[in-house]
Amino acid sequence: MDTKTIPPVNERKTLTDHMRANTKFIIDPIVEHLARYRFSPDALTVAGMLSHFLFAWLISQGHMTWAAVTMFFIAPLDAFDGALARKLGRKQGGFGAFLDSTLDRLAEIILFGGFILFYMNQENALMLGIAYLAITGSIMVSYARARAEALGYTCKVGIASRVERYFVMITLLFFNLPDVALIILAVATYITVGQRMYTVWQQAYAAADEAPVRNE
Repeated sequence: MDTKTIPPVNERKTLTDHMRANTKFIIDPIVEHLARYRFSPDALTVAGMLSHFLFAWLISQGHMTWAAVTMFFIAPLDAFDGALARKLGRKQGGFGAFLDSTLDRLAEIILFGGFILFYMNQENALMLGIAYLAITGSIMVSYARARAEALGYTCKVGIASRVERYFVMITLLFFNLPDVALIILAVATYITVGQRMYTVWQQAYAAADEAPVRNE
């Protein structure tokens, strides 16, 4: 059986990549301290997910600025679990990676639940629909990458990865503009899904063109 080689794709660095590189001087000392006491990366992952109940409650009560402030200080803790796992010598791709990815999706579902409750209380059917598009788009962005990578493709592209989504949300909630935040996320996430589908399509057809033709 002939195997098809998937050609590499030149991916631009995402905001996540830039932030990870530019915040190493902050993250590394904290991770070093946590590793010294053998703190569990999985515990950090679970704590990060649970913190989203607080964010969702603040949003549901209409405290948008306070939600933004708490997210600004707590949400970045999500960056520590992976770094801590590497520091402790945990194998990449193990249960910790699965837990992190799964709870990240659950955290977003919890967070958007706050918007849904807020707009239900306001009886705002239009924004309920936009909130639905924003959460489904966010989940589809993550699913598209996970499915692509499971098939051997690279798919780390798009204008609305998780860090970008949180950046938009925190910034606009701080100025009490939840409607604008959700409209931007609803549009940007589905654009990102399209970008990821196109990237995988390019790789799939490039691999098909480069596959050797078998002589019968």
